[in-house]
Amino acid sequence: MILDDFRLTHQVAIVTGAGAGIGRGTAVALAEAGADVVVAARTKSDLDDTVREIEKAGRSGLSVVTDVMVEEDLTNLVDAAVAQFGRLDILVNNAGGTAPLPAMHTSSEYFSTALHFNATAPFVLSRLAAQAMVDTGGAGSIVNISSRSGDMVMTGMIAYAAGKAALNMMTFNLAAELAPRVRVNAIGVGGTATQAMDFVMNNEPLRAQFEQNTPMRRIGTPRDIAAAVVYLASPASSWVTGVFLRVDGGTTAPAFTIPVPPLQETKPVA
Repeated sequence: MILDDFRLTHQVAIVTGAGAGIGRGTAVALAEAGADVVVAARTKSDLDDTVREIEKAGRSGLSVVTDVMVEEDLTNLVDAAVAQFGRLDILVNNAGGTAPLPAMHTSSEYFSTALHFNATAPFVLSRLAAQAMVDTGGAGSIVNISSRSGDMVMTGMIAYAAGKAALNMMTFNLAAELAPRVRVNAIGVGGTATQAMDFVMNNEPLRAQFEQNTPMRRIGTPRDIAAAVVYLASPASSWVTGVFLRVDGGTTAPAFTIPVPPLQETKPVA
């Protein structure tokens, strides 16, 4: 049966940023597909809520408080997963994000932090996880939660966009280097109903504009993204690696524009 190819029975997954939103939705979906799931974020109470949802799906969950910006925490996360479950098969690099800021107001420190959060940390964790996958199960799958900001011009998003573009290129390069043992793919997420999108969800005119400019005429849900993760993590996609899968309601241009101030001279021109 084709549906059997989507099952993750006896597999073990790590999901970062799993305390809420896409991360929590993904962790629960992986459990529903049969995986035991290790969830990572900085807030233990949020992780405990996610573990309860995993257990409701009939699987085991493990919460590991993790700051993905700290390399020691990433090492501990992989070690904890293997110690608890004896193997690692799936990694979902979901933690990431950077608030909008006009380019001329973006400091080098802010830009560097965005690159580290959205690309460097996933790279470090991918390297650790890939080795654990091969050592414990012989193979595995890494799914990077990227953004359409990484391949589509959006004003006010320069730091975030650069981080996600770097994540995309990292995906392609890792896929080439780690094949055929570990598959690496990315999801280009469009506007999704998470806390980061509250300013759209709670603003009726802006929400109407977003929906009108999205071919599918709605904002995405964490479940939309989780379904794509299950596909890319499962044997159903066993011949798929190095792919940037757009899950964005069909958008080809930004559904709304973040206004930025015009560039002004700092002193009168002689």
